[in-house]
Amino acid sequence: MESPNLLDLRELCTQQRVMLCFNGPISKNLIEEFGTALKNYLDSEQLQASSVIDVFSVYIEMTQNIRHYTVARGYAGADATATVVISHEDDGRYAVMAGNLVEAEDGQRLCATLEGIAALDKEGLKAAYKKRLREPVAEGAVRSGAGLGLYHIARKSSQPLAASLKPQPDGRVFFCLRATV
Repeated sequence: MESPNLLDLRELCTQQRVMLCFNGPISKNLIEEFGTALKNYLDSEQLQASSVIDVFSVYIEMTQNIRHYTVARGYAGADATATVVISHEDDGRYAVMAGNLVEAEDGQRLCATLEGIAALDKEGLKAAYKKRLREPVAEGAVRSGAGLGLYHIARKSSQPLAASLKPQPDGRVFFCLRATV
């Protein structure tokens, strides 16, 4: 196997203003370590504290959703990998993107949920978030993986969330979520 051309990758990241890029198995410790690095980078940019917190919290929510999903599905190895990219946009905002393999049905359901969330205005998002927060959890049920967190991400975003699905040869799809903060 040929080694990737790191110079080309570096130049692409520079052109796209990528601050953080990760592709590989995601763990709790890795989420924390990259989160710390991201927070330190954002702090060094002398941004408003609220902007740092918003970008950081969206990153954490996205990566934790991926981790919860891969664990719940029993994915291991290459199936449990995530791709995370955070870039600085020309207009001063930040794009936080994360993607992972999901079962096709789960991806379609997730995209339908996101379409509904994207249709809400700020007040609608706030009301939906509070409603979801108050919903009872069935005894023994574990609530994780893209429920309340999607509303949280949408509330932190300055634009509607964008999602895509790319079919894979094994019948699953690669799900990608983008938030602009």
